[in-house]
Amino acid sequence: MKRTFYTEAAYAFGLISLAFGTALMEKADFGMSMIVAPAYLIYLKVSDYLSWFSFGMAEYCFQAFLIIVLSIVLHSFKRKYLFSFITAFVYGNVLDAMMKAIACVPYDSFPAKALYYLFGLIICAIGVALLFKTYISPEAYELFVKEISSRFDFAISKTKTVYDCCSCLIAIAMSFIFIGFGRFEGVKIGTVLCALVNGSLIGKCSGWFEKHFVFSDAFGFRKYFE
Repeated sequence: MKRTFYTEAAYAFGLISLAFGTALMEKADFGMSMIVAPAYLIYLKVSDYLSWFSFGMAEYCFQAFLIIVLSIVLHSFKRKYLFSFITAFVYGNVLDAMMKAIACVPYDSFPAKALYYLFGLIICAIGVALLFKTYISPEAYELFVKEISSRFDFAISKTKTVYDCCSCLIAIAMSFIFIGFGRFEGVKIGTVLCALVNGSLIGKCSGWFEKHFVFSDAFGFRKYFE
C-alpha cells in the first residue's frame, strides 16, 4: 500500500532538499545549474563590494526581478506571484544556512568535489520533484515558465527549454562582463551536464514518489494559492 505524503510536507522537504543540493554544487565548484547561474554570478560580483551579501539574497532578489518582468509581460499581478516571492525568500535563507553548515567540510581532492556535485545534482532533483507535488506557489523560475506557457498557449516543455537556454546564455554573458573575458564562473562543465540530465533525473524521482506515495493536503489552504 502507498503511504500518504502531505503536500505541505513536500513543500518543506522540497525547499530544504533544493537548498542543500545547491549548496553542495556550489561547494564542488563544477558549475551551477543554468537556472541559478545568473543569481550566483550576481552574488559573486556584489559580494566583492558588500561582504554581507549572500547567495541566498542574490536568489530572492533575482527572483523578485523575474516576477516583476512576468507581471509587466502579462500586464497583471496575481496573488500567487507574492507567494512565489515568499517561497524564494524562504529558500534563500535556507540556502544560506546550508552553505554555512557545509563551509567547514573539506573538499580539496577531485573525487570529493565530484561526489559533492553528484549528490548535489541528485538532491536538487529530489527537491524539485517534491515541489511539483505541492499546491504552494513555486519559486519564480518555475512560475515564470508555467505562466508564460499558459498565457500564450505554448507547450510547457518547449517554454522550459527556451527559458533554460536563455538563462544559460545570460549567465555566460554575465560571466564575461562581471569576471572578465576568457574566464567563466558559475557556468562550467557541471552546468552542461546538469542541462543534459536534470530533466530526466527529476522525472525519475517524481515517478518514484508517485509509485510509493499518495500526495494529499493536510490543510485546506489550496484555494488561497489558485
